[in-house]
Amino acid sequence: MRRLLDVPAPAKLNLFLHITGRRDDGYHLLQSVFMLIDWCDRLDFEWRSDGHVSREDQGGPPLPADDLCTRAARALQAATGCTQGVHITLRKHLPAEAGLGGGSSDAASTLLALNRLWGLGLKRSQLAAIGLKLGADVPFFIGGRNAWVEGIGEQMTPLSLPPGRFLVVKPQGGASTQKIFSAPGLKRDTKPAILLGFAAHDTQNESSSAKEGKPEWRVDSIERLLAFGHNDLQPVAQALCPDVGNAIRWLSQQGWSGRMSGSGTAVFAHVPQVSDLPPLAEVPVGWTARWCSNMDVHPLADWCRD
Repeated sequence: MRRLLDVPAPAKLNLFLHITGRRDDGYHLLQSVFMLIDWCDRLDFEWRSDGHVSREDQGGPPLPADDLCTRAARALQAATGCTQGVHITLRKHLPAEAGLGGGSSDAASTLLALNRLWGLGLKRSQLAAIGLKLGADVPFFIGGRNAWVEGIGEQMTPLSLPPGRFLVVKPQGGASTQKIFSAPGLKRDTKPAILLGFAAHDTQNESSSAKEGKPEWRVDSIERLLAFGHNDLQPVAQALCPDVGNAIRWLSQQGWSGRMSGSGTAVFAHVPQVSDLPPLAEVPVGWTARWCSNMDVHPLADWCRD
């Protein structure tokens, strides 16, 4: 194998994001539901014999030379002693500073692809351990399933969600994740919830986890999750970037309830029971908007062993 072409790196939405505390080392404790959507970056990987890792960008603003893709490749080399190299071509479709996990997803797809291209044979848990050092969201994308997420983002319970359609809107402005999490006004004491309050065991599910004797968790209503939750980061992000509030108001004018995803500044609305999706011609100039569907599994979920 010398090439892997058009490898997807999907985005995620946080259906809610609660900050439940803060550890002594400064890391925030959270609860969230991470959901994969079909808006993706695309990557090509070409094998190199000289051990070098190189990258070129096609589309989108130029990225730093040491972006998460190249860092992921070098981390995999360091962890395994691999002397093979790769040239990565990144076609960036996901907006930056959006709370959609674009950089983390790129890193996860890089780890999954190079594990295959270089013939390393690492298990999913081994790749996730490497990914966690790159970013808290990377193990989620390697895990391959929608998930109930806790801790600092490393505790994940796979979750089955019903299909849905979502309008995702990214206004022009951005906000630094570091500034949001360090803001004095950030709410850090939301009462923890339990998964059992929103999901049920589905012992009839014929997924791999059910076949292995592990309980499958299923949520029947996305609306129920959205009605329960909120995003604790949203008020701080709106203060730093007023366009977040502008985007939510624009969604409200269309008749939909909006919420920020992750640390922003993209917002989304769940739009159920829509057969003919309305056009997006009225989106304000400079904003990015896209209709998305959620995915049950990551498109590269079968690229490594559990």
